[in-house]
Amino acid sequence: MNFKAGIEATCFDSGQLIPEKDGVFEIAIAGRSNVGKSSLINALLNAKLAKTGSTPGKTRSINFYHVSFTDSQNNSRTFRLVDLPGYGYAARSKSERNDWQRLISSYMRNRANLKFVCHLVDFRHGLLANDRELQEWLRNLGVNIFVVFTKADKIARGKWRGTLMQYVKSGLFSLDVPIITSSVSGKISGIDALQDFIISHIS
Repeated sequence: MNFKAGIEATCFDSGQLIPEKDGVFEIAIAGRSNVGKSSLINALLNAKLAKTGSTPGKTRSINFYHVSFTDSQNNSRTFRLVDLPGYGYAARSKSERNDWQRLISSYMRNRANLKFVCHLVDFRHGLLANDRELQEWLRNLGVNIFVVFTKADKIARGKWRGTLMQYVKSGLFSLDVPIITSSVSGKISGIDALQDFIISHIS
């Protein structure tokens, strides 16, 4: 699927959030710092829009991307991809973590056009304590969650299915069986499946 995307807004406080008056569906991306969120977003959108770097916790704003594509019936479609700041970076001060919580809460509460949050989880570790806290919080808000595992290339491919089943049995909230993504030679596999999943939920 050939998504075409551009940055629509960068928001550092709740007053800058894009209003929902236009009725455009939204898919949010959340994950721990250093989970590979920016790399996945760039692969998903076929463009280098999200900043990547070696310093975790770099993104402190909510970034809105306007995405357009042509569906199987040759109709032009649009949605927003919403990049949420990474969480769980210990070097952040308490005040910065509180600012993160307030900004995310302002976005999440009563966001009628939000179809689901794509929760990125490092495949090597599974859901850590703050991943589970995020899932519980989103569930309490009535927000749908879909888990996408990243960095599967760090685990032998023959162990993927068993590792996935282990994580599923240990308990996680996900709209469907999680997608596993892996970086190979600079490209991320599993992106096509994620694009198809998004399209199925905004149709």
